[in-house]
Amino acid sequence: MVISFGYGHRAATQAEGIELEKQAVVDRVEVKKSVRRMYLMDGDVVVREYRIALGKSPRGHKIQEGDNRTPEGKYYLDFVMDDSAFYRSMHISYPNLRDKNRAESLGVSPGGNIKIHGLKNGDRRAPQFVQSFDWTNGCIAITNEEMDELVSLVKIGTPIYIRW
Repeated sequence: MVISFGYGHRAATQAEGIELEKQAVVDRVEVKKSVRRMYLMDGDVVVREYRIALGKSPRGHKIQEGDNRTPEGKYYLDFVMDDSAFYRSMHISYPNLRDKNRAESLGVSPGGNIKIHGLKNGDRRAPQFVQSFDWTNGCIAITNEEMDELVSLVKIGTPIYIRW
């Protein structure tokens, strides 16, 4: 059985999933903001799929600090933080040069500190509830358990493509 996402990807079947865990190499992360999903990809195969929460104003590209938007474009996952206000986080290389130039032309700060992260430290609400709405300031949020899995599967330097 192959599950198609309609844009060239396929999900691993359950039988393939066991084998994928042993040999999968995540070569990129893809985020589809419009459906609140993040995919860990090995070629055209979806290794993992996560339900995500985004910035409070998710539509459109991040323009400036404080706009509560999650950026769109190609970035890199450049370092892991275990000591933030959230349960683990992986930093996204926003802003890139294009983002900085756009912000400068508008006379604003592009912002920064955009990450994939788990729940806020001390948050006792059910992860399923927290993932049911957009609540970040522009980051991408997944559950703590998913964050542990992400850090174990995705290497520093992996590209991330964020699209509407």
